[in-house]
Amino acid sequence: MKRRSLIKAIGLAAGAVVTGSLPALAATSDEQSAGEKKPVLRVAHITDVHIKASENAPERFKNCLKQIIGHHKPDFFLNGGDSVNDVSYDNVTYDQVIEQWGIWDDCIKQLDKYEIHSCIGNHDSWWKAPSNEHEMYGKAYAAKRLKIPARYYHFTRKNWHFIVLDGNNDKISLDPEQYAWLETTLEKIPASAPVLLMSHFPILGTTQALVGGGHSDCKKLKDLFYKHKDKVRVCLSGHNHLSDNTKYNGVLYCCNGAMSGFWWGKGDKESAGPGYYLETPPGYAMLKLYEDGTVENEYFPHAY
Repeated sequence: MKRRSLIKAIGLAAGAVVTGSLPALAATSDEQSAGEKKPVLRVAHITDVHIKASENAPERFKNCLKQIIGHHKPDFFLNGGDSVNDVSYDNVTYDQVIEQWGIWDDCIKQLDKYEIHSCIGNHDSWWKAPSNEHEMYGKAYAAKRLKIPARYYHFTRKNWHFIVLDGNNDKISLDPEQYAWLETTLEKIPASAPVLLMSHFPILGTTQALVGGGHSDCKKLKDLFYKHKDKVRVCLSGHNHLSDNTKYNGVLYCCNGAMSGFWWGKGDKESAGPGYYLETPPGYAMLKLYEDGTVENEYFPHAY
C-alpha cells in the first residue's frame, strides 16, 4: 500500500493513531510513565491552524477537529495562535481580515460545547488598520476574535493552573508589565498546584536552532521557572511548525508542530509524507495531566 493510502486508511484509529513509518512523538514529564493512574484532564493542543479559504483548508480543519473529538474526547482545547493564515502583512486589507476571521468562526462552530483557551500568534494581529485607534487594530482585536479575556491571562481547572502568555513584543519576549504579572501569579499559586504555560513562541527547545523563532528572554524565564520548580511542569508552544520535546530543569518544553503543517501545502518533505515541514507532519497534540503534576504529551499526525 502506498504511503498516502496508508495514512488515509489508518486515520486516527484508537490505539493505532500512528504506526510504522509514522512514529508517535510522545514525551512525559517524569522518567517513569504514569502507569495505571488516570489523568484528571485530557487537553487537546492545536496550534498554527493558519486558516484560509484556499487549499480546501476549512473542510480539512473541520475534519481534524472531528477526529480529535471522536477519538480523544478532550476536556477542552488549548489553541497556540496563528489561528488565521495571516493578517499581519502590510498589504492585508479590511476585507481580508474579516474574511479570515469569518472562516475561523465557521470552523470552530463544532466546538461550541468545548472551552477554547487561545493565545495570540504573530499572524493574528492587523497592524495596518486605518489608525492605531481603529477597533480592529493590533492585539486587542485579535483577543476579541479569539474570545479571550486579555492578551495574557491565567485560569484553573482540576487544581491545574494554566498561564497563557503573549510573546508578541520586542525581540519575541514578555514586556515588563507582563513579566511582573507572571512573577506575581507564580508566587500566588500554591506549591501543591502544577502549572502549564502556553506561549505562541517556543521558550526552550531544538526548533529554534533549526528555524529560529524563539523567546529572546528564555534565560530569564527558565530562571523564573527554576525558582518555582515545584510548580512549573510544562510549557507548550507552536510557531515553528516543528515537533520537539525538551526537558530541562524538570520542565517539559513541547513545541507541538502545526495543524496546517506546511501551511496546508504539499510540503517540503513529500518523500516523508504530505504536508511535512522538515521532518514534522501536520498534526496536533494530546496532553494527559495527572493530579500529581505528571504530564504526558503526544503528537498525532492527522490525515492530510
